[in-house]
Amino acid sequence: MTAKRLSHLDARNRPTMVDVGAKQITLREATAEALVQLPAPVASVLRRSGHRTRKGPVFDTAIVAGVMAAKRTHELIPFCHPLGLEHCSVDIEQQPRGQIRIRCRVAIHHRTGVEMEALTGATVAALTVYDMCKALSHDIQIMSVRLLEKSGGKRPFRRTGATL
Repeated sequence: MTAKRLSHLDARNRPTMVDVGAKQITLREATAEALVQLPAPVASVLRRSGHRTRKGPVFDTAIVAGVMAAKRTHELIPFCHPLGLEHCSVDIEQQPRGQIRIRCRVAIHHRTGVEMEALTGATVAALTVYDMCKALSHDIQIMSVRLLEKSGGKRPFRRTGATL
């Protein structure tokens, strides 16, 4: 097995943006997930209020924030290419036992993948849920952020056991 090389290092081991100019344009898609754990009293208040706090509609605001973040990923992650996303959706569901599941799906026809955009969208949506609910408790936890699947490049990926 040959040793893998980090793609964002040049021949002199200095950071660089990956040159994607010679890659094929294909449909690139990625889906990421963030899980937020609310304390039981917070989950109950949120459910009873129709997912609203004094700051406004929690899920709707988180959806807007997640889409905005995905579109601006290149401004946050130094070596991400600026992309004009063709699709970005954020879905949020309150799960049993106070858990909120956030999924961000991104798509584009391009030479580079969009997994960082999907991860950024899911993460910022989770942070927005925290921000909008923190007046109720600071015991809210963002439990995980992970890539569920990506397609369209040289290395497709699908997390084992992921249901999309």
